[in-house]
Amino acid sequence: MPTLFIVPTPIGNLEDITLRALRVLGEVKLIAAEDTRTSRVLLQHYQIETPMTSYHEHNKLSKLDAIFAALAGGDVALISDAGTPGISDPGYELIQAALAAGIRVEALPGANAAITALVASGLDTTGGFVFLGFPPRKTNDLRAFLADIADEPRTLILYESPYRLVDTLHIAQDVLGDRPACVGRELTKLHEEYTRAPLSEILAYYESHTPRGEVVLLIAGAPPAEPDIWDEARVRAALHDRLAAGERLKDAAKALAAESGWDRKTIYALGVQEKSD
Repeated sequence: MPTLFIVPTPIGNLEDITLRALRVLGEVKLIAAEDTRTSRVLLQHYQIETPMTSYHEHNKLSKLDAIFAALAGGDVALISDAGTPGISDPGYELIQAALAAGIRVEALPGANAAITALVASGLDTTGGFVFLGFPPRKTNDLRAFLADIADEPRTLILYESPYRLVDTLHIAQDVLGDRPACVGRELTKLHEEYTRAPLSEILAYYESHTPRGEVVLLIAGAPPAEPDIWDEARVRAALHDRLAAGERLKDAAKALAAESGWDRKTIYALGVQEKSD
């Protein structure tokens, strides 16, 4: 059975490709590449002579028949300009169509800018993270997009154009607050740069240092909400009402501890005091 291989390629440094990926690229019948000119640099570097065809955002639907025709005679590899196909790059439609047609799809592990930037950012990874791809370009749409995720507690990961980075940072600070953040730029390349600071400081830096190259923007998730701690008068009043209604002190203390933010034993002691008064 022919296989559609999903093959990650380096995001910058040409050494960041697996031995398995090189073998697959050399053995398949055809490589569907986002930009054949960009991919030719990689293939020539590793002396891979497999034929290529273009498969990108503007022809991804019209090229399906040609790729399926190639799959009828052998395996095909899908690659993007950099990183893993299908992650903010063309690929989803081809993969979905291949699966629907009963074609075997095999994904290889490999380079990915979002994960690379996340683990180097210093932001929290233990509670999970949310990959959001490229945010909306228009200001009002971006504001609404960020407002929708303002309460998300997990680390946020976005891709952004260097030409829009300053505007995005400004709006992010305004909507989300001055959270810890990180910008990873030109990852794995000669001029790789990480800027780790609150959003306000990163914004100030890039307002005076024009960003260039591919950008990953990471923003800390929403901080935990401050608990609503009742004052003593409110606790005493609620406890009095429960006891007056016939509730056992033990049960009242347990219930109020869950509601008030107070320690159960402290509430119990207040109840004992009230009963003795």
